[in-house]
Amino acid sequence: MSIRTATFNKVLTVEIARPEKKNALTQAMYSAMADALVAANTDAGVRAVLITGQPGVFTSGNDIEDFMQRPPASGEGAPMPPVIRFMQALMDCEKPVVAAVTGAAVGIGTTMLLHCDLVYVSDEARLAMPFVSLGLVPEYASSLLLPALLGHAKAAEKLMLGEPFSGSDAVDCGLANAVLPAAEVVNHARRMAERFNNLPPQAVRETKRLMREPQKARIREVMAAESALFGARLRSPEAMEAFQAFFQKRKPDFSLF
Repeated sequence: MSIRTATFNKVLTVEIARPEKKNALTQAMYSAMADALVAANTDAGVRAVLITGQPGVFTSGNDIEDFMQRPPASGEGAPMPPVIRFMQALMDCEKPVVAAVTGAAVGIGTTMLLHCDLVYVSDEARLAMPFVSLGLVPEYASSLLLPALLGHAKAAEKLMLGEPFSGSDAVDCGLANAVLPAAEVVNHARRMAERFNNLPPQAVRETKRLMREPQKARIREVMAAESALFGARLRSPEAMEAFQAFFQKRKPDFSLF
């Protein structure tokens, strides 16, 4: 398993640990993270959750080979795809969630940060949401939350052009709390997560609920719309060309579309 979990000093650490594949996420990894987050809700020994990666990489996003070999089931009665289970588990986590972005954060590596409570990034971090370049569309309600956070023009750079941005940029636009030297980001994020040990846990959870609840119904609506279109786009000629180019290690050719 490439997801490591451990609870120490009342902080549940969810570590993405697949450095040989740049922490690319498989369906099994999404399931493991979803299970850990769901369990954290009812574990009185957990006051906060810390999500982190490996030195130099937080996650490169979906493992495209795994994704293509095991496409999400669709249609009425189909089981919930593991990636959606993870999205919902993170969004519904009642405990504070702290992210330590240790390097590259691609695709869901960036969009999941919109659903964390505190985000700390390394000075080596490089964030990007290259959905359009793969013939796809944004996910995890990023098409709603990012324009609300950055404004339409800046969000268009990130979502429509797929323009990457630095950890300092993430702080400047309100996506992250602070940028730190790479060697310090995880320990700093852990210290911040441990601060919740000295606060009344119910008051923390209720405050998080008050902050998140007003938008939650709208976020679910947008996620559902994004997911439906994302699934349709996976079968599009544009996406097929993008994925074939990825596996053939060449630049995709969209000139005929």
